[in-house]
Amino acid sequence: MSYRICSLYFSATTTTDKVVHEFISTLKKELEISEHTDYDFTLPHARKTMPEFNENDIVVVGVPTYAGRVPNLLLPYLNQINAKGALGVSIVLYGNRNFDDSLIELTELMTNGGMKVVGSGAFIGEHSFSTTLGAKRPDESDMKIVREFATCVAQKIKTNNLSESKPKGESPIRPYFTPQDRHGNKINFVKIKPMTNLKACINCKICAKSCPLGSIDFEDVSQVPGKCMKCCACVKKCPTGAKYFSDEGYLFHQRELEEIYERRSEPVYFL
Repeated sequence: MSYRICSLYFSATTTTDKVVHEFISTLKKELEISEHTDYDFTLPHARKTMPEFNENDIVVVGVPTYAGRVPNLLLPYLNQINAKGALGVSIVLYGNRNFDDSLIELTELMTNGGMKVVGSGAFIGEHSFSTTLGAKRPDESDMKIVREFATCVAQKIKTNNLSESKPKGESPIRPYFTPQDRHGNKINFVKIKPMTNLKACINCKICAKSCPLGSIDFEDVSQVPGKCMKCCACVKKCPTGAKYFSDEGYLFHQRELEEIYERRSEPVYFL
């Protein structure tokens, strides 16, 4: 069969993007396929319609892990997958803590949408809250495993061994991980939004253009009237460091993550 390779991914701070495209680069070489269609659904306008897939497609779907799961604000979009027998590969990125149920959840979303998922993998990217937790990852060691994973998936396809991947995770999916403060009280992350240092802000609009929910006011970027998913694209992409979070609960959780999970997590994949 002659396949088309497709990528379908969300990558607010580019780590998922890097892994997905490294995987696809290797997969194309191994299967000797030149055609690749890219669907980046990070920004709001890209989530207005879901692309169509069929049995001639190999679809690599990538999302970040938020609180141990697929980000809840992406679920309405991903529930629209209608793949009509396409082969699928599920990939999640997580910030060095744990991917918990995000990989099995993404795999189930793809399966429910009509894909046969033949490979699934969890990789590490720099945590959205931090510059030290999973710093500068995915690195070359990670990418070596990405290429190994892609080669294994290609071999399955070439030999027509299309058994479904069985990723780690629990089903039914567990609730989102809920951080607690030093007193054991749950931290309400829903209300937390980024702040702006007006003296440092140069009004370049990069934060507003980069926000996956379109929540930052384009005319006054210090205002965030919409929802915030804590992807930290605005913080990490600001050229002057003008965007930041000041909420006490957020900062406590950030420090706790950096202290507890400083060890190096390693990627895993399932065939």
